[in-house]
Amino acid sequence: MIQHISIRDARYPIGHGHGSDAIHRDPIYSYAVTELHDDQGRIGTGLAFTLGEGNQLVCAAAQFYAQRLVGKSIETIMADFGALQRVMADEQQFRWLGPHKGIVQLALASVTNACWDMWAKTRGVPLWKLLLDLTPEQVVATLDLSYLEDELTTPLAQGMLREQQPTRDSRAGILKTGYPGYDTSVGWFNYDDGQVRDNCKRAMDAGFTAMKLKVGSRDPERDLRRAAIVREVAGKKARVMLDANQQWTLPQALDICQRLRAIEPFWIEEPTHPDDVLGHKILAEAIAPTKLAIGEHVPNRVVFKNYLQAACAGFIQVDAVRVAGVSEFLVVSLLCRKFGLPVVPHVGDMGQLHQHLVLFNRIALGHEVVFLEHIPHLREHFVHPCRVTGGVYQTPQEVGASCELKAP
Repeated sequence: MIQHISIRDARYPIGHGHGSDAIHRDPIYSYAVTELHDDQGRIGTGLAFTLGEGNQLVCAAAQFYAQRLVGKSIETIMADFGALQRVMADEQQFRWLGPHKGIVQLALASVTNACWDMWAKTRGVPLWKLLLDLTPEQVVATLDLSYLEDELTTPLAQGMLREQQPTRDSRAGILKTGYPGYDTSVGWFNYDDGQVRDNCKRAMDAGFTAMKLKVGSRDPERDLRRAAIVREVAGKKARVMLDANQQWTLPQALDICQRLRAIEPFWIEEPTHPDDVLGHKILAEAIAPTKLAIGEHVPNRVVFKNYLQAACAGFIQVDAVRVAGVSEFLVVSLLCRKFGLPVVPHVGDMGQLHQHLVLFNRIALGHEVVFLEHIPHLREHFVHPCRVTGGVYQTPQEVGASCELKAP
């Protein structure tokens, strides 16, 4: 039974240009941390990611949500968590602050992720194992499918999971081989050309065959020059992704994306405002077959549904520390499976939580293996940092969701 909760405002200045992009020039990687303490001494830890200022507001909202769980057992909470999550998300006064976006959504992510971590620890298994051990009915009971009834119902979601069960063993080998990663740290926005070149060589020496460059400069020629450097160093066979972090207006994106196609990017990520579904559709049609990657700043399942219906995204980058936690991540994964799109998460958790979720996506849902983003800048702060060897995430064996942070 959950006896009490604690909320922590954890901030980690990273400096040296790390984490910089066209919009966020000087980030302070931060977490709103929810800790659920049960009567057996276990602590369930959940994270929501921010860039510093405002993190305290997410913490205050998480306190509001988490307090509702005191006095309940985690098994009772998770048996019908989808219904509970909807009740919390639709709390009449807090809902006005969203709905289902912004501070309240981030707070719900922190609390939801703490519940999943506690559940895995209570069962004594890593999160990926807990997810794979659940029946289709148990998985779907943890999900809020409201506002999706035109595309995804409870019977359909259960049926999709049951349909994959006979072939799960054929995909379980990923647990031994590990899940491939890609390196985001080669080309942060504030790095100079020499750093980008050196970092690309370092990434390749470390075994990565895919890497990402931040673009969105005021001078498009800088983007073109830096992109050419990455392609030159990485070679033709490597996958090179470009990420504008929403910097361009649609007319700007239509121009620069056409020019960036020269380096044959695997995708162009967040080219314009994340709420502009129609704008992305116009852009996707204009630059096809180059694909767009969407989702880092998409706040909820409904907007993801709209992107899928508009058929303008090539890759979906849902992030379990931005949407309403693991449960809403799984909802989006089910939607993507229905529409036939790969899920390549954004890792605001630095890959700690998502290394579990991509294994479930592959084995239980039959999702395509693409790769998982790797960002190393906070690894020293985690009790069990993810292990990436030869460019590949090694399957975590510790119980829980790998989100415990070291004491400050």
